[in-house]
Amino acid sequence: MTWIALILAGCFEVVGVMGITQVNQKPSLRSYLVLIGGFALSFILLSVAMKDIAMGTAYAVWTGIGTVGSALVGMLVYGEPRDKLRIFCIALVIVSVAGLKLIA
Repeated sequence: MTWIALILAGCFEVVGVMGITQVNQKPSLRSYLVLIGGFALSFILLSVAMKDIAMGTAYAVWTGIGTVGSALVGMLVYGEPRDKLRIFCIALVIVSVAGLKLIA
């Protein structure tokens, strides 16, 4: 259950980052709610996950999900570059996070 909380925490971190983009593009109550709600849920779920998962592993997985998710959303939703080197680096993050999960 704690791993599910950690994965959801990473997903809500991506929601928070999307909120930052929305605030920068068009500030509104909705965009601020997405930003604040996304990060609040992310931190709450990260806290829950860290009760059973080592801090270093939990933080690395959380930031990895947030990094990869934000990069993918940037490419798929906001038209950011999709060059091969960028995709390769994203794959390295995924492999590293999976490695931490396997040894934790």
